[in-house]
Amino acid sequence: MKECLIIYNEPSPDALPDELDVLDQVNFIGETLQTLGYDVSRRGITDNFFQEISEIAGSKYEFIFNLVESVGKKAEILYFIPALLNMHHIPYTGCPLEATFITGSKVLARQIMKAGGIPVAGGYKVSEADRLTPGRKYILKPVWEDGSLGITEESVFTFDGTVPEIVREKNDRHWFVEDFIDGREFNVSVMSGPNGPEVLPPAEMLFHDYPGDIPRIVSYKAKWVEGTFQYENSKRNFPGDLSERLMRNISEAVLGCWNTFGLKGYARVDMRVDENDNVFVLEANANPCISPDSGFISAGLHAGYTHAEIISRIINDLNK
Repeated sequence: MKECLIIYNEPSPDALPDELDVLDQVNFIGETLQTLGYDVSRRGITDNFFQEISEIAGSKYEFIFNLVESVGKKAEILYFIPALLNMHHIPYTGCPLEATFITGSKVLARQIMKAGGIPVAGGYKVSEADRLTPGRKYILKPVWEDGSLGITEESVFTFDGTVPEIVREKNDRHWFVEDFIDGREFNVSVMSGPNGPEVLPPAEMLFHDYPGDIPRIVSYKAKWVEGTFQYENSKRNFPGDLSERLMRNISEAVLGCWNTFGLKGYARVDMRVDENDNVFVLEANANPCISPDSGFISAGLHAGYTHAEIISRIINDLNK
């Protein structure tokens, strides 16, 4: 029987829901790989990742299914994992070293997208926030984190000429400010296929009955904290009536990210859309969450694929 290994970031004893989610992914991927005829092993990766990856080298595994989302709770050094897998010549799933490194920094990724003609909202250093335009809306974002970590209802603000405290207390290394696009939000998944990348049906985030004092964004509460207003009233939907122009703009942006960053296997591109159907890419997610209820898996199912077919697409596009 063919053998493979799933590696994932070992959750800490005080792990929050966003960190514990990786265990759901491990179980789902493990069960699906077994249906595909694989003997599946699992290994948590910790701060001792240099030693742990070296111990995998020379193993009998056909490939590594890489589900490591952070290293020691530090997303900025996530790229060390594919770097070490490359160094030991170990085949692995998902996006390669270069794509993982570049997309890991939203600031660097924004610069590359802008240079490549991919539409993005305006971005600013927090140290230069006093130069923002009075009366306009902005959003404060973490440079490195994903999964809505660090995004709260206070992250969106209207600049009145005075830099808000939530911005003043941050630094350029870990935070930046972006124009807030007050429109629709889409999460668009894409995966490898026999004829190149396939853009899956766009998922729109709907914000039901949000009052005016709560911004319509996927905050940490909306994504992870069950029982909160934001979690219960933020729902994913696959609209079937998108205009031809909007679908073209979405697909061009997604494929632009895939090609520009050298994405591989599977990815997700998050974007906002204004009233004129202009898209603004928020971020490209290399190796997004693939738990059974994730946006990526839901999009694949909506496109008519089974779990096994989706995972087969991913393992047929290995980094070797």
